[in-house]
Amino acid sequence: MTPGPSLPDAGTFAPAWYGSSPWAQLLILTQRSLKAHLAHRRTLVLAMLQPVFMLLLLSEVFGSIVDLDHLPDGVSYLDYLLPALLVTTGIGPAIASGIGLVRDMDNGAVARLRTLPIHAPLLLFARSLADLLRTTAQLAILLVVAVVFMGADPAGGGVGLVAALLLTCVVVWAMTWIFLALAAWLRSAEAMQSAAYLVTFPLMFASSAFVPVDRMPGWLEVLAILNPLSYAMDASRALCLDQPLGAQVWSALGASALVALLGSGAAVWAFRRPLV
Repeated sequence: MTPGPSLPDAGTFAPAWYGSSPWAQLLILTQRSLKAHLAHRRTLVLAMLQPVFMLLLLSEVFGSIVDLDHLPDGVSYLDYLLPALLVTTGIGPAIASGIGLVRDMDNGAVARLRTLPIHAPLLLFARSLADLLRTTAQLAILLVVAVVFMGADPAGGGVGLVAALLLTCVVVWAMTWIFLALAAWLRSAEAMQSAAYLVTFPLMFASSAFVPVDRMPGWLEVLAILNPLSYAMDASRALCLDQPLGAQVWSALGASALVALLGSGAAVWAFRRPLV
């Protein structure tokens, strides 16, 4: 009689696997979101060119009617507009992040990912980081085109431009959480787009982006002063134009931290609801 296979000693069993670490999950999920962006190359190219067209259009339209006496001494309208356009450019990708989340919910991607042993909130953080990387590329291209091809020459030089870029990335990442929260709550692409435009147009135009606040009508000046994006634009402009910073940068960072904290909390809460 042939003896059966012997059992291994108790000490030779492989240790139980409890899943990958949160950092590994975040990295893999971020790579997944980046691959989704790279898979749509035409859309990606158009997204990279859009802020350049906006800079060309706005600098020509508003630059021809704005009185340079109302701007800081020695500052061209292009140099005045560029820092603010960094911030407004980031609104588009922030909206797209929310719409992308809704589509993942609709096509079943989120449902499939939820069956895996991963932390559900990391899906949101991974999407926000992937979209932040795409936005950073957009803003870098915008700065290169403005300086090399359009003659932008802000007083802050390269250091000021890089500092403004980094500050803008923080602000945009915070704004992304607003639209991720809306997407996780509404769960409809049409409703998401309507709500996004309802939010973004007042934020963009009732601000210091395109003209100095003190040249606005009284009621609009009050709205611009209360607008949180005005803090980000003023801080970005101060960095680019080598102006006294005061509390502008810290105000922008503080407002961004508050928005990111509240937005991420709301997004995670809404995202945890059942899909159906």
